[in-house]
This record gives sequence, C-alpha cells and structure tokens, in this order.
Amino acid sequence: MAEETPLDKFKLALTGASRAIAERADVEVNWIADNPSQSGPVFRIPMPGRGVPRAAAMEARGYADSYALRLKHHNEALHRKSAPADVIARACYDAVETVRFEALGTQGFAGMRDNLDAALQIKVAQDAITRAERAEQVPLHTALSLILREKLTGQPIPPAAKAGVELRRAWIEERAKGDFDALAQSLGDQRAFQSLALDMLRHLDLTQPETTDEPGEDEDNEEAEQDKEEQQDEDQPGQEPQPMEMAADQQQGDGEGESEQQTQIDDESQLDDEGEDSEEGMLPTRPNRPWTDLPSEFDYKVFTEKHDEVIAAQDLCDDNELTRLRAYLDAQLKGLQGIVTRLANRLQRRLMAQQNRSWDFDQEEGILDAARLARVVTSPGSSLSYKVERDIEFKDTIVTLLIDNSGSMRGRPISMAAISADVLARTLERCGVKTEILGFTTSAWKGGRSREAWLAAGKPAQPGRLNDLRHIVYKKADEPWRRARKNLGLMMREGLLKENIDGEALKWAHDRLLARPEDRRILMVISDGAPVDDSTLSVNTAGYLEGHLRKMIDWIENKSPVQLVAIGIGHDVTRYYRRAVTIMDVEQLGGTMIEQLAGLFEDG
Repeated sequence: MAEETPLDKFKLALTGASRAIAERADVEVNWIADNPSQSGPVFRIPMPGRGVPRAAAMEARGYADSYALRLKHHNEALHRKSAPADVIARACYDAVETVRFEALGTQGFAGMRDNLDAALQIKVAQDAITRAERAEQVPLHTALSLILREKLTGQPIPPAAKAGVELRRAWIEERAKGDFDALAQSLGDQRAFQSLALDMLRHLDLTQPETTDEPGEDEDNEEAEQDKEEQQDEDQPGQEPQPMEMAADQQQGDGEGESEQQTQIDDESQLDDEGEDSEEGMLPTRPNRPWTDLPSEFDYKVFTEKHDEVIAAQDLCDDNELTRLRAYLDAQLKGLQGIVTRLANRLQRRLMAQQNRSWDFDQEEGILDAARLARVVTSPGSSLSYKVERDIEFKDTIVTLLIDNSGSMRGRPISMAAISADVLARTLERCGVKTEILGFTTSAWKGGRSREAWLAAGKPAQPGRLNDLRHIVYKKADEPWRRARKNLGLMMREGLLKENIDGEALKWAHDRLLARPEDRRILMVISDGAPVDDSTLSVNTAGYLEGHLRKMIDWIENKSPVQLVAIGIGHDVTRYYRRAVTIMDVEQLGGTMIEQLAGLFEDG
C-alpha cells in the first residue's frame, strides 16, 4: 500500500476535527482548486498544496471550522423563515448569523479563533471593502459583520478592511449602539439572536416594522383567484404537469428507471433543514476587478482557436452519469417548487393572455356564427350572422439563456441557475416560445493547450485570449424540453466549472440568435462576476477581457435586433448592461428571471 503523504494525513485530521466540532459522523472534506463551499455535511476546501504550508493549512482549517460550526449551531429553516426580502438587508442578516455561530466556536478555543481569522483574511482580501474610497462604496453587510465580530469576540478588524470599516463605523454605531450588547447576550439562542438582528436592521433603516394590518379584500380575491387558476391548470386532463413539480413526478415522463437513481441520490445527499448550503456557496467570493479604460484602437484578438470547442452536453459524459446528475439536480427541487411554480404560472398567464384569440361579431361575411343560429330560427327574416377573427400581434419569439459556468458558480448558484433554466424552458415551451440554454467556461485552468502553444512559440507579447474555450449547448431551440431535461444535470458535474471569458460567449450566443427566423429574439445572461481568465490577464493589458465584454454589450444594445438582459449573482452587472438586475441571494434567481422576461414580453 502506498505511503500516506502529508496532504493525506492533513485531510484525515481535518475531517476528524470537523466531525468532532459538528458532532456529525457524516462530515466529509473534499479538496477543490477554486472557491470553498458547503453542501450540508460535505465541505469543499481549497487544497493547501502537497507540502501543506502553515498559512494554507490554517486557511483550510478556518473554512472547515466555520462549516462545522454552521452544522452544529445553525438551523437553516429557522433562519430562512424570518429572512428579509430586501437584498441588502438579507445580506446583512446572513452575515450577522455567520458571526454568531463563529463567535460561539471561538469561546475557549484559541486555535479555532486563529483558524477562522486566517480564513477571514482571505475572504476580506477579495471583498470590495478593500477598494472602497467613499462610504457608499463599502458593502454594508461586510462592515456590519466585522464591527459585530469585533464587539462579540474582541478580534480586531483585518488590516485590509480597516479603512473601509472606518468609513461606515460612525453611521452604524450611531444607529445600532444598543443592539450589539443585546446580541452578545443571545449568542446561544438562534431564535432570540435572530429577532434582535431584525431589530438592528430596522434601526439601520434596512427593513420596516412589521404591520398587523389585514390584507385588503382585493388582494385576497386576487390571490385566491390565482391559486384557483393554478389548481385548475394542475387538474386539467391532457395538460403537461406544472413546472417545478417533485422530482418523482418529473421522472415519470422519462421512464428510464430514474426513480431508482433518485432514491440513491436522496440517500446519499439529501440535506436536512439544519444542513443547508452555506452562504459561502451562495455568495461568490470572486472579486469584481476594476475596469481600466482602454485606447480606442484596442483590438481584441485570440492567440489560437484550434483548441476551442462548441459541444453538446450529452457528449461530455455518458448517459448513465447524466441520469445520476439529473437525479441529483431534481433532489435540489425540494422546498423550492412552491414560489417558483407560482411565478412560472403567472408568466404563463401573461403570455397566454397576449396570444388569446379575439373575434368581431355581427359581420356581413366571415365564419358563420353558430351561437346566433337560434335567432334565424325564431326570426326567419333575420340575416345570417358571421364572425371574423381579430388579428392579435404576438411576435414569434425565441429566448436564449446564457449561463456562466465558471468555478465561482459552484454550489448553490449553479444549482439554482440550472433549476431556473429548467422551469423557464418548460413554461415557455407550453406558451409556444422557443428556448435555447447555453453555458460557457474553459476546457482547462491556467490556459490549457493554448498556453502550451504560446510557450512553444516563444511567448510572443500581447498574445490576446490565451485559453481553450468550452461553449456548451444544453438545449437547442428546436429541441423539446423532455428530450433535453437530462442535459441540465451536467452543470452539477465536478470539474466542469472553470474560468469565464464572457465577451466571446456573448458573441457566440448572439450569433446563434441572429441565425434564427423568429421575429423577437431575447438573450438573458446569468453571471456572478466579471470575466476572469488568469492565463489571458497575466500576459495582456489590464482590463483586456472586460474591455471586450463592454464593446460586445454596447454593439448588441445599440445595433442588434436582439434584446439583451442580464442577471448578476452577487455581482453588479448594471455597470455593464443597460437592462440588468443584481441579486445577492440565489434563491431570488428563478423569480427574477421570470419577472425580467415578463417585462420584456410586455414591452415588446
């Protein structure tokens, strides 16, 4: 048997310590090459290197300790129940809860305090607070959590964030001066701490006091009518089942034994309420790099396209693995189908309302109006009545969803993107709207074969894009949803998500849309960060990829017939796209996608 390496021994020790802290025997630790995340008892920790240097080891232990403390001290169902709807308020609410359970771990454990501090230093270095020059540029949730951590644990503000915190400190402490002491007395009681945290958010003017007013009669009637329509839709014989149904119902349509796979996945990876995904998996930590103005003669180029690929999802893994991955994705549907189904039904009603047939009656010619034949029988002198169908303008439409498949989307963001794409494809298909689902990433980290070719060529200066593109077709526009639904599971595959070159992906998706015959073409981009490819950025001018992305967006928005909309997950895409929205919680993704699409249809 091969001798254990230092890395193997460290992983074994880390797993044992995490199990002891969480008091859970099912905790597992996996090494990854990108951002850390948590899925219940499965921790994905950045690999510290074969030699396990001390700084990297402390960082790994810090992430593992935080995830283990979450499992032990955090009830996700209770946390989510009172979570505020406002994006900024929710980010603060989540950050404050993380401070709570980490503060519990530092009590009496100096080693754990040092580990958590090491991991925090890494997180802060990637946060926008380190680049803030004015108070409004400081992320409020970051400043609030650091000040609260200082009050609860006595730990100083990390040096990289100190200047940014001071820009916000006076404002925060003036409004929440009495809240910090109260929170310190309730660390061990999540329910009480949660209530006090909501009070603090109200003192910071982030939320409004709850009212006891009864909902108006009109609102009650409208909601009741909507629920009645949704129930009628579900009861209609011969109709497709509603989107976002339970995984078992969806699998009946495939008839390929997926139920057995579902049971296996549920046994292996179903999460209980106390072990939901961590905020680290929900809120990407990749920094939004500042864009540098480029000269007008800037010309984007590619060193080599020889190793680029456009590939169908089913060609990246075998059918059995796709079935397993799709079953895993279906397992994520639990607890989500309610609100997203309701929103999907509302979108469907809006679209169907625009497509309804309308008639003009009592016409001299047209189609015989059978409903008025009785009048001819009772009054033989009456002339026959005809009806004419009125033209309803509803443009033939195609929607393309372009999904960022970069490494920072790992965990909850990519799961929600896949689920939301699945919902939209199914809903739009029922409304006669074609849908295409595409993904973009790279074939390798750090440049792949393109970089090897550049090195072999003697490292010519300013080579342009220097990585192997991988553009993935999950669902073709003319492909039925049932035939393509399994492909979306590919986004759950370990190792698929790498780097992202947004400008070329945008051009690729746009060109596919232009080749379509539909009158209305909509392109929706879902991303969690600026273009990042270390190989390209290391050998070209600053902002090289962002400059190309901006030029592509400007051309599409001003000269192309394609309607462009973007959704940023934890990333301000409004600085790039004219029509865009930013969300901080991926749970909002499905509803945001549907509302954005509904707005485009109504405007068009």
